[in-house]
Amino acid sequence: MIGDNVEILKRNLLAMLIILSPSLTPHAAAQEWPAKPIRIIVSVPPGGGIDQITRVFSPRLGEALGQPVVVENRAGAGGNIGVEQVVRSAPDGYTLLATIGSTIVMGPHLYKLSFDMGRDLLPIAPIARTLMFLVARTSLPVNNVAELVAMARANPGKLNFGSPGVGTGPHIAAEMMLHKAGVQATHIPFKGSAETMAALFGNTIDFAFDPGSAVRQARAGKLRLLAVASASRTPLAPDTPTMTEAGVEVDSSSVHGLYAPAGTSKEIAARLARDMDRVMRTAEVVKAVAAVTAESVYASSEEFAAQLRRDRERYGVVIREAGIRAE
Repeated sequence: MIGDNVEILKRNLLAMLIILSPSLTPHAAAQEWPAKPIRIIVSVPPGGGIDQITRVFSPRLGEALGQPVVVENRAGAGGNIGVEQVVRSAPDGYTLLATIGSTIVMGPHLYKLSFDMGRDLLPIAPIARTLMFLVARTSLPVNNVAELVAMARANPGKLNFGSPGVGTGPHIAAEMMLHKAGVQATHIPFKGSAETMAALFGNTIDFAFDPGSAVRQARAGKLRLLAVASASRTPLAPDTPTMTEAGVEVDSSSVHGLYAPAGTSKEIAARLARDMDRVMRTAEVVKAVAAVTAESVYASSEEFAAQLRRDRERYGVVIREAGIRAE
């Protein structure tokens, strides 16, 4: 009997220690974070725009947090391989995701996923806004969007456009334009942006949307830059009109971002968001963003999450109406 009472007392004391010990509470765990290196999973191959930006900001984020930040690439399936790895990780602040906007806002409409982008990821901070530029081959007799639309209307389905593949951002941008303008054109998918640009240079296709090299190629005289598909003009090409100015209201911009697994504590998320905001404003990081033809963007976690919801909804409409499914 005495032995039983002793065992009961031991269990009760142990339970009290667990309850009262500050080192074992979630709040205390958040206060102690980070206690080891942090890993950022980048959902694109090495060398991609967001990969380049992440490799510039990650050491600076590590300095702010007091722990090394390691970058790992996990590409494939439109970025969803990297996303799933983070979704399945512990929500302890040690595994984060850096991914392109199209993966988050277009992917759910294109792929059958075993996870929910809105439910299973916690938006932390925007990294950069990527823009889509409408370009045409130099031999196409059009000088602006209105003339391109008029040509497409006069020749239904005869103009063709290229993209890096079915369901990619440039493909969706073109479908948005065709839908808004009420015209038809034939889609020719390629294996990457380099092939798309080569087809434009070789007069194999008539036009395309491109988020990266289009501005540089247009300045070199290899392409004709017609418009930027964003809500406002961009400092990256200030003389280029928006699609809306040209009479076709299309905003196909999207925001790259940093995410944590859902369930990450508010304290850790707030610390990450605060330090990311400071780091992304540094001159070196701003320069890295501009170097990949993207725009710096700053917003709270809540504003970022709201933007993602709006983007996911508007892209979903176009993808469903065009009947697009990823290859």
